[in-house]
Amino acid sequence: MSAPAPAPAPGQTSATAIVFFFVFIAVTLGITYWAARKTKTTSEFFAAGGNVTGFQNGLALAGDFMSAASFLGICGLVAQSGFDGLIYSVGWLVGWPVVTFLVAEPLRNLGKYTFADVLAYRMQQRPVRVAAATSGLTVVAFYLIAQMVGAGNLIRLMFGLDYEVAVVVVGGVMLAYVLFGGMIATTWVQIVKAVLLLGGALALALLALSRFGMNPLALFAEAASRDPSVLAPGKLVSNPIDAVSLGLALMFGTSGLPHILMRFYTVKDAKAARSSVFYATGFIGAFYLVTFVLGFAAQVIVGRAAIKAADKGGNMAAPLLAEAVGGTPFLGFISAVAFATILAVVAGLTLSGAAALSHDLWVNVVKKGKAPESEQLIVARIATVMLGVVAIALGIAFKGQNVAFMVGLAFAVAASGNFPALVLSIVWRGMTTRGAVAAMVTGTASALALIVLSPTVWVDMFGFAHAVFPLKNPGIVTMPLSFAVGIAASLFEPEAAAAERFAALSRRVQLGPLADAAPDDATPRA
Repeated sequence: MSAPAPAPAPGQTSATAIVFFFVFIAVTLGITYWAARKTKTTSEFFAAGGNVTGFQNGLALAGDFMSAASFLGICGLVAQSGFDGLIYSVGWLVGWPVVTFLVAEPLRNLGKYTFADVLAYRMQQRPVRVAAATSGLTVVAFYLIAQMVGAGNLIRLMFGLDYEVAVVVVGGVMLAYVLFGGMIATTWVQIVKAVLLLGGALALALLALSRFGMNPLALFAEAASRDPSVLAPGKLVSNPIDAVSLGLALMFGTSGLPHILMRFYTVKDAKAARSSVFYATGFIGAFYLVTFVLGFAAQVIVGRAAIKAADKGGNMAAPLLAEAVGGTPFLGFISAVAFATILAVVAGLTLSGAAALSHDLWVNVVKKGKAPESEQLIVARIATVMLGVVAIALGIAFKGQNVAFMVGLAFAVAASGNFPALVLSIVWRGMTTRGAVAAMVTGTASALALIVLSPTVWVDMFGFAHAVFPLKNPGIVTMPLSFAVGIAASLFEPEAAAAERFAALSRRVQLGPLADAAPDDATPRA
């Protein structure tokens, strides 16, 4: 079946788009006002008081995870590269069983606000918290880049504003959510966003498929008739080692993302934590199936030239498809949904970064656990403002980058810097403070260094003829290196006290708060 006429010109400002945008802003600011009246303590600011249900947290997890990279980036990659664009969505999806079986229950039973709480449970708090906060903030920074770039392009498309002005607008609205509503507001914004995104993406896919007799195979056949290579692998990632490296980063990086790990503290127990992962996996899996259709539909209906004209990273494929199949009103709706997607994720990222700065560094390192509640809230809000300014600056600096690629780098740092230390501290008695710090520092530093030396940065961004490091994603090198260094450092200098507390940690993982009655479950050391 032949496709309809080619795409319209890239999106233009419309009253409908602006109406949808302000309706969403009004609803979410109403949620923030309601949440602000309930956010009186540090626990409510960082963890919603632990009162979120498993189903609600599953939707919020999906909302937190289905970011600009998932919606805008993957659609753009599939539209530009075909089949290979799905490597990101497959890698992200298969990371969730790892979260279910390795980290969800231990995190809920061992921690309070951040994943550093787990490391500090049986180790020296100050070194591991400093290292964990540094690694976590690095991941947050990479992830923020992707969200702010996507948001800037969307607002520019909707309002005709300059890109830089658009990024500042996004940063300001996000700060309102987090500053006043904390995790309660962030959770409900993420839930609303997840429902809108799932419904909007499905509606967009159905409208696009209606042009091909509701038959995805007809759509794929049309795409292949224009370019046979789009259904074959190798267009985006041609090196098998590079594909494995990217896959490792995407699969294990999920278990090291601070804003995802933080969500497990919002539920009341480990059972709710596990059920929330189950629900999130279902929602996310369904969404990624839809993005496959959207990417190919944008390629056929809109055309690669029009997509690239709107944004060289390809991030505007989904909004332009909405304009092509539903006109300007539907463009306005999809753009508002995508904006909701970005705002919810940016709010979660900012909150997790603020928790690292406030809870890990200020309260437990600077004040040695003795900061009063009011002081903790003030520091958390100051940290939120600082991160908001950083997010705006990063969004402006990285204009034009594909957001899925940028998130892939964040996953590489998370898989290399956070995941090895987190897993080893939970499952291995011999893990020490020195080993945990060495694993996080080695993984984070090596991932950052090899990313800079990779073809994407060294050649594409810096303009050198050849890359120093041949792979686009360093996960296959940096993740095993982090594990090896953590194990070697622990074996080189054993830590008796950390080994002694492993039994208490194991009981706590299995029993949760019931383990507090055990006589040898001592408090963590300073």
